[in-house]
Parts: sequence; structure tokens; C-alpha cells
Amino acid sequence: MILEINPKHPEPRKIRKVVEVLSNGGIIAYPTDTFYGIGCDLFNKGSIEKIYQLKRRSPHQPFSFICNDLKNISEYAQVTNYAYKTMRRLLPGPYTFILEGSRLVPKIMLTKRQTVGIRVPDNPISLAIVEELGHPIISTSATDPEDGNAILTTPREIQDKLGHALDLIVDGGNVSGVQSSVISLIDDTPEIIREGAGDLSPFKV
Repeated sequence: MILEINPKHPEPRKIRKVVEVLSNGGIIAYPTDTFYGIGCDLFNKGSIEKIYQLKRRSPHQPFSFICNDLKNISEYAQVTNYAYKTMRRLLPGPYTFILEGSRLVPKIMLTKRQTVGIRVPDNPISLAIVEELGHPIISTSATDPEDGNAILTTPREIQDKLGHALDLIVDGGNVSGVQSSVISLIDDTPEIIREGAGDLSPFKV
């Protein structure tokens, strides 16, 4: 099922519908400021495992997840003064920040080093979903199951390739199609893990 939501002013009634699906263990596709993401409730282990299978990805490579603001991030990660100032300057935006996870994060979402990848995308729909749900949702790009490197860029494509595995597709219009930049802030030492969208000059020597 495809549900169209206004990308600039998401209708609260429709956001509640999305959250109902997530609360019942559903898996959704939704827009971000980079790609369409595939996600579920952070605390639904069964749904997370289904997404691992869908993406054919090892559980040793945890997905990142979406928070709706800096306060929300501080519940799920250790945020130093340096990390806070850095993220306050750049978020919401097309960045995934690697931080040390807090005790609230399910083990299935932690790397061996107990780190997590966190996003606050500049997209009103995804932020409204997290806010209404009350906690983060998983974030991994919607890709063709036959070719993991082929990004699916429209709700119709997602329905054709992944519809069988999803409970809802949120149509929020066009997205940029450029992947997020991944930056580790562990030990207050910024390291660019992946160059993508967004200004990276603050992290380059």
C-alpha cells in the first residue's frame, strides 16, 4: 500500500497511520533527505531481523537509526560537548554520525565496539514519524534485492521490487538520491567513513 504524505507539511492523521503500522511490528519505506529508507521500530527485534534478511546483510553490520532531534540522540548515544556542538551545527542534515551507544540501544543494533550510527534527516516526514512513535526507527536505503547496489528512488519502484516484504510505502515525493556522509565522532576524533552529501570541510585537515 502506498500512502501519499505532504513532504513539507505532513498530515498528522497520516503520520498516525504510519506509526500504527510500526507499532504493530510493520516494516515501511519512507523518504529521507537522501534516499528512501526501509525501517521499523527500533525496539522490534523480529522486524529488524526481517530487514536484515531483506537486505541480505550480516547482523555484524548494524543499521543506523533515525532520531528526531539532539535531545533524542542523547538518550541513545554518549554525546560529548564536542559531539553536541558538531551535530547542532549540521543537523538536521544528510549525515550519519557514529557514536558510542547507550544502554537503551538493543544489542542487535550495536557494533562490536558498542557504537551506533544515528541520523537526523532534513525531512519533515521522517522526523514526524519518529516524534509520533516516541522513539527511533531503523534506517537503511531501499535497494533492489537482486542487486544490493541499485538504489530504488521512487515509491513505485519500491513497490515493484520490495512490495511483498513491506507493510506500507510512504510517498513523500522526490528525494536527492545522494547518500549521507558517515562521520565517526568516537573519542572526539572526527573521521570521515564515507563521503556523501553535506559539507565535509569541517572534518578535513
